[in-house]
Amino acid sequence: MPQYIIDVFTDKVFSGNPAAVCVLKEWLAEPLMQDIARENNLSETAFTVKEENEYGLRWFTPGGEIDLCGHATLGTAYVLLHFLEPECRSISFRTKSGRLVVKKENGLYEMNMPAYRLKPIPVSDEMEQAIGFRPAEAWLGRDLICVMENENQVFQAVPDEKKLKRLDGLLVQITAKGTDYDCVTRSFAPKLNVPEDPVCGSGHCHVAPLWAERLGKNELLAFQASERSGVLHCRMENDRVILAGNAVLYAKAELYVPKHRSV
Repeated sequence: MPQYIIDVFTDKVFSGNPAAVCVLKEWLAEPLMQDIARENNLSETAFTVKEENEYGLRWFTPGGEIDLCGHATLGTAYVLLHFLEPECRSISFRTKSGRLVVKKENGLYEMNMPAYRLKPIPVSDEMEQAIGFRPAEAWLGRDLICVMENENQVFQAVPDEKKLKRLDGLLVQITAKGTDYDCVTRSFAPKLNVPEDPVCGSGHCHVAPLWAERLGKNELLAFQASERSGVLHCRMENDRVILAGNAVLYAKAELYVPKHRSV
């Protein structure tokens, strides 16, 4: 089966967030998809199957399937619009988070994503011990969002992976108001066997609504401050987050795996 590796939220290889994309004729057994994701050892491996006029899409981390992944959705759209349906300008996906549409717009790939609802929670000593700095405030959606005093704390943080696992939320997002960007964020997912996610689209479905309200603006330029780094163009539309960015092909391969594997 064909597999592509796409660097997402960047216009050059070796930066942004790499996603593996497997284009299937029919769904594989879940254990096999999990094995492929574990073998790839990237933040996410996406699997897609054409279903009538849309594509089914599922995302697997090395530690399990996830409900929403922005960069692997954009990477899958890049593959489909470049190699399989180059005459199209948009792709619609059926996912566990509902219908997601990606379209080419102004030289970028633009995704329409759901915004997570956040509730404020108390800042704890456990958060400070896990991150290395004490957050100014904390919010909880699917992920734990820790708002830091300044962007330098985001850049300099060296979190304790074992202590991060004990915190609430699926991922831990640490974020602050930026100097050159509207916000600066880093994303950690040790519960999914991903110590640090290079660029997290679903994480920005948390932090973009927070900073849009905080800064009083609907359009944001966000920077992911990982070692690879990445830039996301964010726009709020009611309860949706529009995330846009670039993508580039790194590799195309043929996987030699069985179609089925017993549980």
